[in-house]
Amino acid sequence: MNKKIYKKIYELQKKIRVVEEKISLNYQNDLMRCPTHLSIGQEAVAAASGLALNKKDISISYHRSHAHYLAKGGSVKKLFAELHGFEEGCSKGIGGSMHLTDLKNNFYGSTAIVSNSIPIGVGLAYSLKVNNQKNIVCIYIGDASVEEGVFYESLNFCVVKKLPVVFICENNFYSVYTRLNDRQPKNRKIYKLAKAIGAESCTLKQDNPFDLFLNFKKIFDKVRKTSFPYFIEIETYRYLEHCGPNDDTKLGYRTLKEVNYWKKKDPLTFAKNFLIKKNVFKKEKLDSLDKNIFKNINIDFSRMLNLKKPKFNRIKNLVYKK
Repeated sequence: MNKKIYKKIYELQKKIRVVEEKISLNYQNDLMRCPTHLSIGQEAVAAASGLALNKKDISISYHRSHAHYLAKGGSVKKLFAELHGFEEGCSKGIGGSMHLTDLKNNFYGSTAIVSNSIPIGVGLAYSLKVNNQKNIVCIYIGDASVEEGVFYESLNFCVVKKLPVVFICENNFYSVYTRLNDRQPKNRKIYKLAKAIGAESCTLKQDNPFDLFLNFKKIFDKVRKTSFPYFIEIETYRYLEHCGPNDDTKLGYRTLKEVNYWKKKDPLTFAKNFLIKKNVFKKEKLDSLDKNIFKNINIDFSRMLNLKKPKFNRIKNLVYKK
């Protein structure tokens, strides 16, 4: 990879982290009235996959969607506006955190219902195939999504119809407060479950975001050529509570020791240290980059507060029509 790609991967991770930290810090002001599911700790997956996708490739996400939206080119200012219910938001201020859209960048939305975005993404992939388009659909899911029937139906349809779909399963081990081992058979690997249905599958690590990008690039290119579904499982971890801006270790379902274990493996920290150690960039250069990211995000947030609330009597103009 050249320096430009290294920079983009690091910069996008940092941007997502700072945006979500800004949300977490300001959520207590009670101006963001929608529930928020933050991805702090999981940014490497979104950044590496988002940059590996082509402009015309389609992404679709689930309730923990901020990172995927930003990774596909979504506007920080429009995200902030959406969380505050302003008309200038990416979903006109009426969707909130779990219903983000950016059709110009082929981010076809996210949904609050677990697994609900899967068949939508598969339908989009079917339309690509029918129209002989050589793009792919990237469907982001969590580990709990494979516990819904629609996952099996959709994956089976992808295999039978040979659709250009890549499932990226962000396995953060928890569904709300319930650990994976209490929801699924012990020692069963999710990616092997997908393989048994007929899809190609593998597991990747988030530890090195630059290697992760190269792996995504290779898989995405393969799916474009073969038009056959691929399932990727990646173990990751959210640092904050399932829904909201706070630390939740006091609830007792996970320990502070466990959280700190994952924080020591933070991919963003790794990325910065790697670039310095390999002499790709000097520390001063990355510190300056970080400073500019903070500055620009603070500007976007402060400007957003002067926007307008949506007029709900015009809501009929925001739905799809025949």
